Amino acid sequence: MKIVNKDNTHKKKIINNIISAVGLPATLAKKIIDNLVYVIISNILEKKYLKIKNFGRFDLKNKKKRIGRNPKNKAVYEILERNVITFKASAVLSKKINTYVKK
Repeated sequence: MKIVNKDNTHKKKIINNIISAVGLPATLAKKIIDNLVYVIISNILEKKYLKIKNFGRFDLKNKKKRIGRNPKNKAVYEILERNVITFKASAVLSKKINTYVKK
């Protein structure tokens, strides 16, 4: 595995990688990615978490409203209550990532 660049990966890039690696038609690769995203979102909303073995865990957390401050002009404003998704990589994924980074 070779990391080519540090740009954001877009859905189209992932679809093209699937097409070139597996040889699936573009429409099927797009359906796979769309369904994967749908499954991830629906599981997180339903169970408040999603654990994928040897990959990691997505958790839905609620952040309470708080007071924020713009560091440039010191303006004070209220940050509203919101839900955020956090991700914690599994030990297997972390080990693989650290192996590739060291090379």
